[in-house]
Amino acid sequence: MTEGSPWFRATNPPDEPGPGEPTPTASYEERAYQAAQGYETPAYEAHQPTTYETPGYETPAYDASAYDGSGHDASGYETPAYETPAYEPIPEPSAVPAPEPTPETSYEEPYEEPYEPQDEPYDETMALRTVEPAAAPLPGPGRAERRKAAKGRGRRGATPSEPSETSSEAPAAPLSRVEARRAAKAQKDSVGVVASRVVGELFITFGVVMLLFVTYQLWWTNVLAGQQADQAKGQIEDSWSKGRAPGAFEPGQGFAIMYIPKLDVVVPVAEGISKPKVLDRGMVGHYADGSLKTAMPGDKQGNFAVAGHRNTHGEPFRYINRLEPGDPIVVETQDAYYTYEMASILPQTAPSNVSVIDPVPQQSGFKGPGRYITLTTCTPEFTSTYRMIVWGKMVEERPRSKGKPDALVG
Repeated sequence: MTEGSPWFRATNPPDEPGPGEPTPTASYEERAYQAAQGYETPAYEAHQPTTYETPGYETPAYDASAYDGSGHDASGYETPAYETPAYEPIPEPSAVPAPEPTPETSYEEPYEEPYEPQDEPYDETMALRTVEPAAAPLPGPGRAERRKAAKGRGRRGATPSEPSETSSEAPAAPLSRVEARRAAKAQKDSVGVVASRVVGELFITFGVVMLLFVTYQLWWTNVLAGQQADQAKGQIEDSWSKGRAPGAFEPGQGFAIMYIPKLDVVVPVAEGISKPKVLDRGMVGHYADGSLKTAMPGDKQGNFAVAGHRNTHGEPFRYINRLEPGDPIVVETQDAYYTYEMASILPQTAPSNVSVIDPVPQQSGFKGPGRYITLTTCTPEFTSTYRMIVWGKMVEERPRSKGKPDALVG
């Protein structure tokens, strides 16, 4: 036994192992291989420390008498006996059991996207590169899904307990009977809303009726009156062709035709100024009743006064305000043509001013008896508030057998 410190070894290198001896510092695999080759493993020897010599330091000698081998030293302290474990031979490589598999842990490993190698490494360069086209969009829902979605959106009367198929919200709890009645009552329109709807519908209806009435007055009455005036004119010409002797005319009966060349007016003249029988039928009416009775064109003296509509129902006198002094007005009867020249106009007067149709009309400028003509109509347009008066004086009486006068031929 070498004297020295039990915790340090000599600095001398260990002896090389001899042939057939295993390397003390060999690993487990190397020692197993050496055992398979027949090497003898030396018995386990307790490590004997060597003396570590330090200048000036004295290591006390190991006193074997202090230990009696029974586990007790001289001081009475019980020291456990050093037991050297029995050396177990290293099994053959084929007999080494395979390591048991590690049991799987219960926790889940975090998911990691598998690495996919790029086909072409990214090359940062200033050269031109082609741009890959964008990926095509994913196809939308099929026809059946779209139909279901449209059916769910368009379904009426769906209760909260029956949501549409496309709705992602959870269905609401069904309403009780009392709650359902309250909800239905709340959905009903109030009295104010109903009243406003009724008033609105009445205004709409009234507007439609007014539009139809205006259309009838401004358009249809002219169409209808024009047809009736043409029919009356044909009847007058037919009676002339039969040679009927002139005489007294009944109210509404046509007996003459008036021409106003400047206004391109050709209109039959009937007896009386009745609206339904004469004026509204597109004709001009002769003042022939009571105090408003005036002369006929064939009379040697007097004022032949007539009336006609300015608007609607044929409106034969609509533009008589455009006449100027000297413009001809021709009246054709069964026997002759009577030509008048426009003399003066009264733009506005009261409907009660009957003096304008006197034998010598007042405000006309005529000074004495003569053969005159007076045209009366309403003014302003589309009203009957006032009357417009146009006067003329006869300048020619021409028998029909001699043909038309120059005013109609020219």
